Amino acid sequence: MKILTIIGARPQIIKAAALSRAIKKHFIASIQEVIVHTGQHYDTNMSQVFFDEMGIPEPNYNLEVGSASHGLQTAQMISGIEEILEIEKPDYIILYGDTNSTLAGAIAASKIHISIVHIEAGLRSFNKRMPEEVNRILCDHVSTLLFTPTKTGYQNLLNEGFKENEGPFTVDKPGIFHCGDVMYDNSLFFADMAEEKTSILSELNLTNKHFILATIHRDHNTDNPLRLQDIFEALLEIALEKKIKVVLPLHPRTKKKMETLPSELKERVNANTNIQIIQPVSFLEMIALEKNAQLIITDSGGVQKEAYYFHKPCIILRPETEWVEIIEAGTGILVDAEKKKIKEAVNLLLYQTFEFPSIYGDGHAAEFICQKLLDNQKKNQKSIKKKSDVFAV
Repeated sequence: MKILTIIGARPQIIKAAALSRAIKKHFIASIQEVIVHTGQHYDTNMSQVFFDEMGIPEPNYNLEVGSASHGLQTAQMISGIEEILEIEKPDYIILYGDTNSTLAGAIAASKIHISIVHIEAGLRSFNKRMPEEVNRILCDHVSTLLFTPTKTGYQNLLNEGFKENEGPFTVDKPGIFHCGDVMYDNSLFFADMAEEKTSILSELNLTNKHFILATIHRDHNTDNPLRLQDIFEALLEIALEKKIKVVLPLHPRTKKKMETLPSELKERVNANTNIQIIQPVSFLEMIALEKNAQLIITDSGGVQKEAYYFHKPCIILRPETEWVEIIEAGTGILVDAEKKKIKEAVNLLLYQTFEFPSIYGDGHAAEFICQKLLDNQKKNQKSIKKKSDVFAV
């Protein structure tokens, strides 16, 4: 069986590592993987370092699309992916998450009738102003096999009309599965390696549970000067009042948009030694920071989950989240970009003890997915054979 994996953004590269590792370890004789990098994230610190560090196979193709408007970027990806699909003729195209690379792969494959596998299906923020929400919904509804990491995601699919079908599965009769989270697979696999192979804690002079980790990258935060200002004012006041370090690996978009902040605020941020603004970090470095932080503040969906994996309370810089289980467990608080709410949430979460129920699977989601692909291929082959036998008679 041949699968064609589409990656483009940093989180997709990381997620793909779990599937590639499962294929290499358990399915090397039965699954051939072709990897296509769209080039959506093209910076070395945002892309190549993950291939090097995590042992991901180098992409067979790189479209080198780079940064552009949503429409132009997606159009260039569709064209490039379609051409590769015509060459490779895979049994399945594998799509992750909710980026423009995901949407482009879904459109290209659906138009030429190649079966789509969507990993992280069923997630919903119920806010269609988010480009990611539109991408994930459109991808789900042209997919043949949908793998959701949570029970909530599974129920969302049922609510939208998907059925609990028996195979063989097709685009008109899709299969939905609650499989756990491939990112949890990765976090378990790389957790010990992270502290053995990185020195970021000593380099930044950080000690366990004596700092807050923050990440900001969503365009609705970075591209709105007032929201970005509120977030940075909150981080500054937290660092001052709590006398705790705030470590901020700076996304390229955020670095660029910081220039819109009032000069007085930038000066105060730069002058405060408890705010450590650093370059984007590698996956293993990020795990080391997450494992050792006291608290995590983020607008990233992936970082929300990783906070939960490592039993860290999380403040979410968004008005809603697709990872509702984190909120329901009481380990995360939605604060949007309001300074007052951010500071109140820090007061509530910083030194509390929490329970973290198991909600993201058993660490074997990638193996489950590979086996379901093979099972469906066999069922489809049997179905085709039965039909041909009938016609022969």
